[in-house]
Amino acid sequence: MKLQGKVAVVTGAGSGIGRASAIMFAKEGAEVIVADIRTDPGEETVRLINGAGGQAHFVLTDVAKEQQVKSLVDETISRWGRINILFNNAGFSMVKLLDETSEAEWDHLFGVNLKSMFFGVKHVVPHMRRQGGGVILNMGSISGLVGQLRTPAYVASKGAVVLLTKSLAVDYCCDHIRVNCLCPGITDTPALRAHIEAGGDPAVLFRERLARVPLGRFLTPEDVARAALYLVSDDSEGVTGIAHLVDGGLLAVAEYSSAWIQKQPE
Repeated sequence: MKLQGKVAVVTGAGSGIGRASAIMFAKEGAEVIVADIRTDPGEETVRLINGAGGQAHFVLTDVAKEQQVKSLVDETISRWGRINILFNNAGFSMVKLLDETSEAEWDHLFGVNLKSMFFGVKHVVPHMRRQGGGVILNMGSISGLVGQLRTPAYVASKGAVVLLTKSLAVDYCCDHIRVNCLCPGITDTPALRAHIEAGGDPAVLFRERLARVPLGRFLTPEDVARAALYLVSDDSEGVTGIAHLVDGGLLAVAEYSSAWIQKQPE
């Protein structure tokens, strides 16, 4: 198993990519701390892991609050004595033009999407340094690499995550701590469905988005979790400071629509 003997902290693990990653890490032998701001979904993730023979523990955490992140780290160390993997996965999007966005909304989004990573790294790195190394994975997005309609605050936060990751990778390489960023494309999660429902006719928007993906399907949380597993395991031992793209080919071309692809004559 790829993560045997490792302890992993996964934030936002109550659903979507976070849940899929927590489950996958546990299947690969890790002891997993499931952190989420919602109790029921977080405990459901733990139930799924423990029911399959893994080891997991839930810690209620608002990642935008430093004291709660510190408590999350302290509880992990108290329970299992180390932290080998930190997956800063928690985040959300907001569909709203910048001139319609309040200061409170901006601050809340950046608190969850970016400041949470500051807190996580700040409190985890001293433990990783003492134990001789570790791996930090930050959740980015394709929207951290290109623009996106009607989500300027989200795009700004994810762009910051990409460059924060590169800087952290350089700062902590001497401590044998690898830091990478995972940038998923269109992934079928509860967050995606909420995002699309806020933007207009969901059926139309789903069809339009799907038509832009060369692989012809939305990613699943498990697709992204497999990439996360690679980045936190020794399989990527020589990899640090990257923005790892998992997008079904979406950013491979400037213009694409499945409607343009005609079946070639046999």
